[in-house]
Amino acid sequence: MSVWDDLVGQEPVIAQLSAAAEREGGPAHAWLFTGPPGSGRVTAARAFAAALQCTETPRGCGHCASCHQVLQGTHADVEVVRPQGLSFGIRDARALVLRASSSPSGSGRQIVLFEDADRATEGAANALLKAIEEPPPRTVWLLCTPSPEDLLVTIRSRCRLVTLQTPPIAAIADFLVQRDGVPRETAEVAARAAQGHISRARRLAAEPRMRQVRDQVVAVPRRLTGVSAAVAAAETLVNAAKAERDAQTAELNETETSALRKALGESEKGRMPRGTAGALKELEDRQKSRATRLLRDALDRTLLDLASYYRDVLTLQLGAGSELVNIELGPELRSAAADGRPEDTLRRLDAIMDCRERLAANVNPQLAFEALTLALRHG
Repeated sequence: MSVWDDLVGQEPVIAQLSAAAEREGGPAHAWLFTGPPGSGRVTAARAFAAALQCTETPRGCGHCASCHQVLQGTHADVEVVRPQGLSFGIRDARALVLRASSSPSGSGRQIVLFEDADRATEGAANALLKAIEEPPPRTVWLLCTPSPEDLLVTIRSRCRLVTLQTPPIAAIADFLVQRDGVPRETAEVAARAAQGHISRARRLAAEPRMRQVRDQVVAVPRRLTGVSAAVAAAETLVNAAKAERDAQTAELNETETSALRKALGESEKGRMPRGTAGALKELEDRQKSRATRLLRDALDRTLLDLASYYRDVLTLQLGAGSELVNIELGPELRSAAADGRPEDTLRRLDAIMDCRERLAANVNPQLAFEALTLALRHG
Protein backbone atom coordinates (compact mmCIF):
# COMPACT_ATOMS: atom_id res chain seq x y z
CA MET A 1 0.00 0.00 0.00
CA SER A 2 1.14 3.55 -0.77
CA VAL A 3 -0.38 7.02 -1.13
CA TRP A 4 -0.36 6.53 -4.92
CA ASP A 5 -2.77 3.56 -4.94
CA ASP A 6 -5.83 5.64 -5.90
CA LEU A 7 -4.17 7.17 -8.97
CA VAL A 8 -5.48 5.17 -11.92
CA GLY A 9 -3.53 4.91 -15.17
CA GLN A 10 -1.13 7.74 -14.23
CA GLU A 11 2.23 5.96 -13.99
CA PRO A 12 4.30 8.86 -15.45
CA VAL A 13 2.73 11.28 -12.95
CA ILE A 14 3.45 8.93 -10.05
CA ALA A 15 7.09 8.68 -11.14
CA GLN A 16 7.37 12.48 -11.44
CA LEU A 17 5.85 13.18 -8.02
CA SER A 18 7.69 10.35 -6.25
CA ALA A 19 11.01 11.70 -7.49
CA ALA A 20 10.07 15.24 -6.42
CA ALA A 21 9.10 14.09 -2.92
CA GLU A 22 12.49 12.37 -2.52
CA ARG A 23 14.50 15.22 -4.02
CA GLU A 24 17.24 16.54 -1.78
CA GLY A 25 16.58 20.17 -0.89
CA GLY A 26 12.82 19.76 -1.20
CA PRO A 27 10.32 20.19 -4.02
CA ALA A 28 9.39 23.31 -5.98
CA HIS A 29 7.27 25.78 -3.99
CA ALA A 30 4.25 25.73 -6.35
CA TRP A 31 2.68 22.96 -8.43
CA LEU A 32 -0.16 23.02 -10.95
CA PHE A 33 -2.13 19.78 -11.42
CA THR A 34 -4.11 19.71 -14.66
CA GLY A 35 -6.15 17.13 -16.52
CA PRO A 36 -9.66 16.39 -17.77
CA PRO A 37 -12.54 16.07 -15.28
CA GLY A 38 -12.34 12.85 -13.31
CA SER A 39 -8.72 12.11 -14.22
CA GLY A 40 -7.63 12.42 -10.60
CA ARG A 41 -6.12 15.92 -10.29
CA VAL A 42 -7.11 16.32 -6.64
CA THR A 43 -6.22 12.70 -5.86
CA ALA A 44 -2.73 13.26 -7.27
CA ALA A 45 -2.30 16.51 -5.34
CA ARG A 46 -3.48 14.90 -2.10
CA ALA A 47 -1.14 11.93 -2.59
CA PHE A 48 1.76 14.31 -3.24
CA ALA A 49 0.91 16.28 -0.09
CA ALA A 50 0.97 13.01 1.88
CA ALA A 51 4.33 12.05 0.37
CA LEU A 52 5.78 15.45 1.31
CA GLN A 53 4.60 15.06 4.91
CA CYS A 54 5.52 11.37 5.14
CA THR A 55 7.95 10.45 7.91
CA GLU A 56 9.11 7.15 6.38
CA THR A 57 11.43 6.14 3.55
CA PRO A 58 10.54 6.01 0.74
CA ARG A 59 8.16 8.93 1.11
CA GLY A 60 4.50 8.19 0.51
CA CYS A 61 4.44 4.92 2.43
CA GLY A 62 0.69 5.15 3.04
CA HIS A 63 0.82 3.64 6.54
CA CYS A 64 2.51 6.22 8.79
CA ALA A 65 0.45 8.65 10.87
CA SER A 66 1.25 11.62 8.63
CA CYS A 67 0.14 9.81 5.48
CA HIS A 68 -3.13 8.74 7.12
CA GLN A 69 -3.84 12.25 8.39
CA VAL A 70 -3.28 13.87 4.99
CA LEU A 71 -5.37 11.32 3.13
CA GLN A 72 -8.18 11.68 5.69
CA GLY A 73 -8.03 15.48 5.61
CA THR A 74 -6.99 15.94 9.26
CA HIS A 75 -3.32 16.92 9.00
CA ALA A 76 -2.67 20.21 10.81
CA ASP A 77 -0.19 21.43 8.18
CA VAL A 78 -2.23 20.67 5.05
CA GLU A 79 -4.81 23.33 4.23
CA VAL A 80 -7.39 22.00 1.75
CA VAL A 81 -9.44 24.64 -0.07
CA ARG A 82 -12.69 23.56 -1.76
CA PRO A 83 -14.66 26.46 -3.29
CA GLN A 84 -18.30 25.79 -2.42
CA GLY A 85 -19.85 28.22 -4.89
CA LEU A 86 -19.35 29.18 -8.50
CA SER A 87 -16.41 31.44 -7.65
CA PHE A 88 -13.70 32.05 -5.04
CA GLY A 89 -13.54 35.73 -4.16
CA ILE A 90 -10.84 38.14 -3.11
CA ARG A 91 -11.85 38.12 0.57
CA ASP A 92 -11.46 34.34 0.69
CA ALA A 93 -8.14 34.61 -1.15
CA ARG A 94 -6.71 37.11 1.32
CA ALA A 95 -7.73 34.92 4.25
CA LEU A 96 -6.09 31.94 2.55
CA VAL A 97 -2.84 33.84 1.97
CA LEU A 98 -2.76 34.72 5.65
CA ARG A 99 -3.20 31.09 6.70
CA ALA A 100 -0.59 29.93 4.18
CA SER A 101 1.99 32.28 5.67
CA SER A 102 1.88 30.57 9.06
CA SER A 103 4.69 28.26 10.11
CA PRO A 104 4.01 24.51 10.13
CA SER A 105 3.26 23.01 13.51
CA GLY A 106 5.70 20.15 12.97
CA SER A 107 9.01 19.65 11.23
CA GLY A 108 7.45 19.24 7.80
CA ARG A 109 5.92 21.79 5.44
CA GLN A 110 2.88 24.03 5.34
CA ILE A 111 0.94 22.80 2.28
CA VAL A 112 -2.00 24.54 0.61
CA LEU A 113 -4.04 22.24 -1.65
CA PHE A 114 -6.42 24.39 -3.70
CA GLU A 115 -9.07 22.32 -5.49
CA ASP A 116 -10.82 23.97 -8.46
CA ALA A 117 -8.40 26.89 -8.44
CA ASP A 118 -9.94 27.96 -11.77
CA ARG A 119 -12.93 29.25 -9.78
CA ALA A 120 -10.80 32.08 -8.37
CA THR A 121 -11.95 35.48 -9.61
CA GLU A 122 -9.41 37.78 -11.24
CA GLY A 123 -9.09 39.76 -8.02
CA ALA A 124 -8.60 36.59 -5.99
CA ALA A 125 -6.01 35.28 -8.44
CA ASN A 126 -4.04 38.51 -8.18
CA ALA A 127 -4.17 38.26 -4.38
CA LEU A 128 -2.77 34.73 -4.57
CA LEU A 129 -0.06 35.68 -7.05
CA LYS A 130 2.13 37.53 -4.55
CA ALA A 131 2.00 34.63 -2.08
CA ILE A 132 2.92 32.13 -4.80
CA GLU A 133 5.73 34.37 -6.07
CA GLU A 134 7.35 34.73 -2.66
CA PRO A 135 6.08 32.00 -0.31
CA PRO A 136 7.62 31.36 3.11
CA PRO A 137 10.52 28.86 2.87
CA ARG A 138 8.48 25.85 4.06
CA THR A 139 5.19 26.58 2.25
CA VAL A 140 4.16 24.57 -0.84
CA TRP A 141 1.16 25.45 -3.04
CA LEU A 142 -0.72 22.71 -4.92
CA LEU A 143 -3.24 24.13 -7.40
CA CYS A 144 -5.74 22.02 -9.37
CA THR A 145 -7.40 23.11 -12.63
CA PRO A 146 -8.67 21.33 -15.76
CA SER A 147 -6.22 23.25 -17.98
CA PRO A 148 -3.19 25.52 -17.45
CA GLU A 149 -5.03 28.24 -19.38
CA ASP A 150 -7.61 28.39 -16.57
CA LEU A 151 -5.13 30.37 -14.44
CA LEU A 152 -3.41 33.70 -14.92
CA VAL A 153 -0.25 33.26 -16.98
CA THR A 154 1.69 34.96 -14.17
CA ILE A 155 0.60 32.22 -11.76
CA ARG A 156 1.07 29.22 -14.01
CA SER A 157 4.52 30.42 -15.07
CA ARG A 158 5.62 30.08 -11.44
CA CYS A 159 4.28 26.54 -11.02
CA ARG A 160 5.74 23.14 -11.83
CA LEU A 161 3.23 21.50 -14.20
CA VAL A 162 1.76 18.04 -13.58
CA THR A 163 -0.42 16.83 -16.45
CA LEU A 164 -2.80 13.91 -15.96
CA GLN A 165 -4.36 12.00 -18.84
CA THR A 166 -7.79 10.40 -19.20
CA PRO A 167 -7.34 6.93 -17.65
CA PRO A 168 -7.90 3.92 -19.92
CA ILE A 169 -11.27 2.19 -19.49
CA ALA A 170 -9.55 -1.11 -18.66
CA ALA A 171 -7.54 0.54 -15.88
CA ILE A 172 -10.67 2.06 -14.34
CA ALA A 173 -12.50 -1.28 -14.50
CA ASP A 174 -9.56 -3.05 -12.84
CA PHE A 175 -9.52 -0.37 -10.12
CA LEU A 176 -13.23 -0.85 -9.41
CA VAL A 177 -12.82 -4.63 -9.17
CA GLN A 178 -9.67 -4.64 -7.06
CA ARG A 179 -10.26 -1.62 -4.82
CA ASP A 180 -14.05 -1.55 -4.45
CA GLY A 181 -14.91 -5.23 -5.00
CA VAL A 182 -17.27 -4.44 -7.90
CA PRO A 183 -18.29 -7.40 -10.11
CA ARG A 184 -16.29 -7.39 -13.34
CA GLU A 185 -19.29 -6.93 -15.66
CA THR A 186 -20.65 -3.99 -13.64
CA ALA A 187 -17.17 -2.46 -13.43
CA GLU A 188 -16.70 -2.57 -17.19
CA VAL A 189 -20.12 -1.02 -17.88
CA ALA A 190 -19.49 1.75 -15.32
CA ALA A 191 -15.98 2.45 -16.63
CA ARG A 192 -17.20 2.84 -20.21
CA ALA A 193 -20.19 4.98 -19.19
CA ALA A 194 -18.03 7.30 -17.07
CA GLN A 195 -15.77 8.05 -20.08
CA GLY A 196 -12.62 8.33 -18.00
CA HIS A 197 -14.18 10.06 -14.97
CA ILE A 198 -13.00 7.90 -12.06
CA SER A 199 -15.24 9.23 -9.27
CA ARG A 200 -18.29 8.99 -11.53
CA ALA A 201 -17.36 5.43 -12.45
CA ARG A 202 -17.27 4.58 -8.73
CA ARG A 203 -20.71 6.10 -8.20
CA LEU A 204 -22.19 4.38 -11.23
CA ALA A 205 -20.78 1.07 -10.04
CA ALA A 206 -21.96 1.49 -6.45
CA GLU A 207 -25.35 3.17 -6.92
CA PRO A 208 -28.01 1.47 -9.10
CA ARG A 209 -30.03 4.71 -8.95
CA MET A 210 -27.26 6.58 -10.75
CA ARG A 211 -27.16 3.93 -13.48
CA GLN A 212 -30.92 4.30 -13.90
CA VAL A 213 -30.58 8.07 -14.24
CA ARG A 214 -27.94 7.66 -16.94
CA ASP A 215 -30.10 5.10 -18.74
CA GLN A 216 -32.85 7.72 -18.89
CA VAL A 217 -30.43 10.17 -20.53
CA VAL A 218 -29.21 7.85 -23.29
CA ALA A 219 -32.83 6.78 -23.94
CA VAL A 220 -33.76 10.35 -24.95
CA PRO A 221 -32.81 10.09 -28.68
CA ARG A 222 -35.37 7.36 -29.29
CA ARG A 223 -38.07 9.47 -27.62
CA LEU A 224 -37.76 12.47 -29.94
CA THR A 225 -40.80 11.59 -32.05
CA GLY A 226 -42.52 14.99 -32.02
CA VAL A 227 -42.41 18.51 -30.59
CA SER A 228 -44.26 17.63 -27.39
CA ALA A 229 -42.07 14.56 -26.95
CA ALA A 230 -38.96 16.73 -27.39
CA VAL A 231 -40.15 19.17 -24.71
CA ALA A 232 -40.88 16.26 -22.37
CA ALA A 233 -37.44 14.81 -23.08
CA ALA A 234 -35.86 18.14 -22.10
CA GLU A 235 -37.61 17.94 -18.76
CA THR A 236 -36.31 14.39 -18.32
CA LEU A 237 -32.74 15.56 -18.90
CA VAL A 238 -32.99 18.45 -16.43
CA ASN A 239 -34.62 16.21 -13.83
CA ALA A 240 -31.85 13.64 -14.29
CA ALA A 241 -29.26 16.31 -13.50
CA LYS A 242 -31.25 17.51 -10.50
CA ALA A 243 -31.47 13.93 -9.20
CA GLU A 244 -27.70 13.62 -9.38
CA ARG A 245 -27.27 16.99 -7.65
CA ASP A 246 -29.72 16.06 -4.89
CA ALA A 247 -27.95 12.75 -4.29
CA GLN A 248 -24.72 14.67 -3.66
CA THR A 249 -26.15 17.42 -1.45
CA ALA A 250 -28.92 15.93 0.71
CA GLU A 251 -26.83 14.00 3.23
CA LEU A 252 -24.00 16.56 3.19
CA ASN A 253 -26.35 19.48 3.92
CA GLU A 254 -28.00 17.63 6.78
CA THR A 255 -24.65 16.70 8.33
CA GLU A 256 -23.30 20.24 8.08
CA THR A 257 -26.44 21.84 9.49
CA SER A 258 -26.66 19.38 12.37
CA ALA A 259 -22.98 19.88 13.26
CA LEU A 260 -23.30 23.66 13.23
CA ARG A 261 -26.49 23.70 15.31
CA LYS A 262 -24.80 21.48 17.89
CA ALA A 263 -21.68 23.69 17.92
CA LEU A 264 -23.83 26.78 18.43
CA GLY A 265 -25.54 25.29 21.48
CA GLU A 266 -28.82 23.78 20.28
CA SER A 267 -31.02 22.70 23.20
CA GLU A 268 -32.51 19.25 23.62
CA LYS A 269 -35.83 20.68 22.37
CA GLY A 270 -34.21 21.98 19.19
CA ARG A 271 -34.11 25.63 20.21
CA MET A 272 -31.17 27.81 19.23
CA PRO A 273 -29.54 30.50 21.42
CA ARG A 274 -30.01 34.12 20.46
CA GLY A 275 -27.54 35.54 17.98
CA THR A 276 -27.02 32.29 16.05
CA ALA A 277 -29.43 32.98 13.19
CA GLY A 278 -26.73 34.77 11.19
CA ALA A 279 -24.35 31.81 11.26
CA LEU A 280 -27.11 29.42 10.21
CA LYS A 281 -28.14 31.78 7.38
CA GLU A 282 -24.54 31.99 6.19
CA LEU A 283 -24.32 28.18 6.06
CA GLU A 284 -27.63 28.01 4.18
CA ASP A 285 -26.34 30.53 1.62
CA ARG A 286 -23.14 28.50 1.12
CA GLN A 287 -25.17 25.34 0.66
CA LYS A 288 -27.39 27.04 -1.94
CA SER A 289 -24.34 28.30 -3.81
CA ARG A 290 -22.83 24.82 -3.75
CA ALA A 291 -26.10 23.31 -4.99
CA THR A 292 -26.08 25.75 -7.92
CA ARG A 293 -22.55 24.72 -8.83
CA LEU A 294 -23.29 21.02 -8.47
CA LEU A 295 -26.40 21.34 -10.64
CA ARG A 296 -24.37 23.05 -13.35
CA ASP A 297 -21.78 20.27 -13.15
CA ALA A 298 -24.51 17.61 -13.27
CA LEU A 299 -26.16 19.27 -16.28
CA ASP A 300 -22.82 19.24 -18.06
CA ARG A 301 -22.31 15.53 -17.31
CA THR A 302 -25.83 14.87 -18.60
CA LEU A 303 -24.90 16.53 -21.87
CA LEU A 304 -21.71 14.48 -22.09
CA ASP A 305 -23.73 11.28 -21.55
CA LEU A 306 -26.06 12.36 -24.32
CA ALA A 307 -23.11 13.20 -26.57
CA SER A 308 -21.74 9.69 -26.00
CA TYR A 309 -24.83 8.28 -27.76
CA TYR A 310 -24.26 10.35 -30.89
CA ARG A 311 -20.52 9.75 -30.69
CA ASP A 312 -21.28 6.02 -30.92
CA VAL A 313 -23.64 6.59 -33.86
CA LEU A 314 -20.97 8.62 -35.69
CA THR A 315 -18.36 5.94 -34.96
CA LEU A 316 -20.56 3.36 -36.68
CA GLN A 317 -21.42 5.65 -39.59
CA LEU A 318 -17.75 6.35 -40.29
CA GLY A 319 -16.63 2.78 -39.64
CA ALA A 320 -14.00 4.06 -37.25
CA GLY A 321 -13.72 0.76 -35.41
CA SER A 322 -13.49 2.41 -31.99
CA GLU A 323 -15.11 0.69 -29.02
CA LEU A 324 -18.61 1.92 -28.29
CA VAL A 325 -19.31 3.73 -25.02
CA ASN A 326 -22.89 2.45 -24.86
CA ILE A 327 -22.13 -1.05 -26.00
CA GLU A 328 -25.35 -2.41 -24.45
CA LEU A 329 -27.32 -0.28 -26.96
CA GLY A 330 -25.55 -1.87 -29.92
CA PRO A 331 -28.63 -2.83 -32.03
CA GLU A 332 -30.29 0.57 -31.48
CA LEU A 333 -27.09 2.43 -32.31
CA ARG A 334 -26.55 0.45 -35.51
CA SER A 335 -30.14 1.15 -36.56
CA ALA A 336 -29.71 4.88 -35.88
CA ALA A 337 -26.45 4.89 -37.83
CA ALA A 338 -28.06 3.20 -40.83
CA ASP A 339 -31.06 5.56 -40.82
CA GLY A 340 -29.04 8.80 -40.73
CA ARG A 341 -26.09 10.61 -42.25
CA PRO A 342 -22.78 11.51 -40.58
CA GLU A 343 -23.37 15.23 -41.23
CA ASP A 344 -26.70 15.06 -39.36
CA THR A 345 -25.00 13.35 -36.41
CA LEU A 346 -22.30 16.04 -36.38
CA ARG A 347 -24.99 18.74 -36.30
CA ARG A 348 -26.54 17.02 -33.28
CA LEU A 349 -23.19 16.92 -31.51
CA ASP A 350 -22.73 20.61 -32.30
CA ALA A 351 -26.17 21.31 -30.79
CA ILE A 352 -25.06 19.60 -27.57
CA MET A 353 -21.91 21.73 -27.44
CA ASP A 354 -24.02 24.86 -28.07
CA CYS A 355 -26.20 23.89 -25.11
CA ARG A 356 -23.11 23.62 -22.91
CA GLU A 357 -22.14 27.16 -23.90
CA ARG A 358 -25.64 28.46 -23.13
CA LEU A 359 -25.54 26.91 -19.68
CA ALA A 360 -22.13 28.49 -19.06
CA ALA A 361 -23.76 31.82 -19.94
CA ASN A 362 -26.48 31.23 -17.28
CA VAL A 363 -29.34 30.50 -19.68
CA ASN A 364 -32.30 28.87 -17.91
CA PRO A 365 -31.59 25.11 -18.01
CA GLN A 366 -35.12 24.13 -19.03
CA LEU A 367 -35.11 26.56 -21.98
CA ALA A 368 -31.60 25.53 -23.02
CA PHE A 369 -32.52 21.85 -23.01
CA GLU A 370 -35.78 22.42 -24.87
CA ALA A 371 -33.85 24.19 -27.62
CA LEU A 372 -31.43 21.26 -27.61
CA THR A 373 -33.99 18.47 -27.87
CA LEU A 374 -35.81 20.28 -30.69
CA ALA A 375 -32.47 20.63 -32.52
CA LEU A 376 -31.72 16.93 -31.95
CA ARG A 377 -35.10 15.99 -33.36
CA HIS A 378 -34.55 17.93 -36.58
CA GLY A 379 -30.89 17.02 -36.90
